[in-house]
Amino acid sequence: MLDIKIINGLVADGSGAPLRHENVGIRDGRIVDTGEILEPAKRTVDASDLVVAPGFIDVHTHFDAQAFWDSTLSPSPLHGITTIVAGNCGFSIAPLDPVDGDYLMRMLARVEGMPIEALQMGVPWDWTTTADYLDRLDGKLTPNTGFMVGHSAIRRAVMHDDAVGHEATPDQIAAMQRLLHDGLAAGAMGFSSSWSRSHNDHDGNPVPSRHARQEELLALSAVLSEHPGTSLEFLPGVAPFSPELFELMAEMSRTANRPLNWNVLAVYGRNAEVVDRQLAGSDQAAELGGRVIALTLPDSLRFWINFRSGFFLDILHGWERLMALPDNEKLAMLRDPAGRAEMNRLAQLTEGPSRSIGHWAAYRIEESDVPGARGRMVGQLAAEQGRDAWDVLADIVVADELRTVISFPDVGQDDASWEKRVSVWRDPRTLVGASDAGAHLDMIDSFSYATTLLARAVRERSLLPLEEAVQLLSDAPARLYGLRDRGRIQPGSWADVVIFDPASVGPGPISTRYDLPGGAGRIYGAAEGVEHVFVSGTEAVTGHEFTDARPGHMLRSGRDTYTVTP
Repeated sequence: MLDIKIINGLVADGSGAPLRHENVGIRDGRIVDTGEILEPAKRTVDASDLVVAPGFIDVHTHFDAQAFWDSTLSPSPLHGITTIVAGNCGFSIAPLDPVDGDYLMRMLARVEGMPIEALQMGVPWDWTTTADYLDRLDGKLTPNTGFMVGHSAIRRAVMHDDAVGHEATPDQIAAMQRLLHDGLAAGAMGFSSSWSRSHNDHDGNPVPSRHARQEELLALSAVLSEHPGTSLEFLPGVAPFSPELFELMAEMSRTANRPLNWNVLAVYGRNAEVVDRQLAGSDQAAELGGRVIALTLPDSLRFWINFRSGFFLDILHGWERLMALPDNEKLAMLRDPAGRAEMNRLAQLTEGPSRSIGHWAAYRIEESDVPGARGRMVGQLAAEQGRDAWDVLADIVVADELRTVISFPDVGQDDASWEKRVSVWRDPRTLVGASDAGAHLDMIDSFSYATTLLARAVRERSLLPLEEAVQLLSDAPARLYGLRDRGRIQPGSWADVVIFDPASVGPGPISTRYDLPGGAGRIYGAAEGVEHVFVSGTEAVTGHEFTDARPGHMLRSGRDTYTVTP
């Protein structure tokens, strides 16, 4: 007898094959049959008028800390995500030397927008090895979850305070290699690192991985070649990348004998030239013997920015240390005419595409207690008052005691942007993903990327068939990461299944929810139209709500993955 039989559904099997009406049989956590299926079942789920698809796979998340206080890893599974990979950008929290816990905690609070009170109250910080960390979470989470070993974590574990501002010696590199070997042997999914200029610690310094020279990156990449089923992830910096950066990524890929994926390729109708240049870098890498894949978000990159966390603003010239200052010192600088003027002078020295971050008139006030400010453009307020836009914004930020939230208007919802995105998704040099879920909790809502793709590109604009969209969200990431028996609705696969209404699927309303340890807030949004989510044959989401089940597997490289080479 089957455990579950899903009947009358329209199956998108993940391969990209045409939709077909058939039933799906599940037993012992796996799909055992598809088609008419006469065998009886303990439970029957009627999926009439609904799509039955493989669970979606999100390979770029930062749930490493949230896993301790929220075992559902919300809200991602509400959007059909059944498998996630965390520990990206070099920001794993294992291995851990007890003397470095405070540094890693404060670094995460700064660079990944996780409230410090949540990290202090919600995470035990009492493991040492990657094996300890993985074992601690094994069998306790809703989705299937795999964790990378992060460069900043192993650099800090070996070099401690010298991890920032110093090159590693050969002996220190060898010690980092040993820690990486240990983590991969324990089942970590691979190695992640970052050279991104936006990654600065709580003191305003570049995070540990940014102090690594090329030789160190290559030495650590080489470790992957000795461990089957491992993957490689890297943040090179702010686009557009130089030829030298693509040469480095190609060499990392070739040395590891693994594809390298980088984050994030933002696509708009008006930045097509930059997008094409970034993708051409993958061709350059291929000529050098590597394989470089761009993770691309299937939506606009919407940032809710505030001066309290300072993330994103710290890309501005000289603002790394300014945004790392304590709140009272930031406020003092903003109140002081000379300090305020110096901040703006530095911002205007920024060069390249990042210069637009300091174009203060272009921001919209999203949240403020100042009367008449919410919902207005800073430039409009400045014109009405006959004042400089920076001074107007600074006054509002001071009045709100840094709690003001600003954003750029979303200029990426035009037809040209969506048409360009679809062409990029179909490019073999890219992979849909890049959610950053679990990070920047007060800043982004990209955790809803899967339902956004289905709503905006499939239903609303008819830019690609539904079965192709499902393949991009399930099978494609499973193939890049070598996930065994995932990403397809077919006999033998794990029964990771999402059942959704194609007429209504999409992201739900976004709001701030104060449900983190210590009462800290986060941007949160559930999904519309996702009726059931099964993980390994157990229902994890029903009727848009989490069940009490925690059926996710701890994914271990080599056991749950196979080796993918360039």
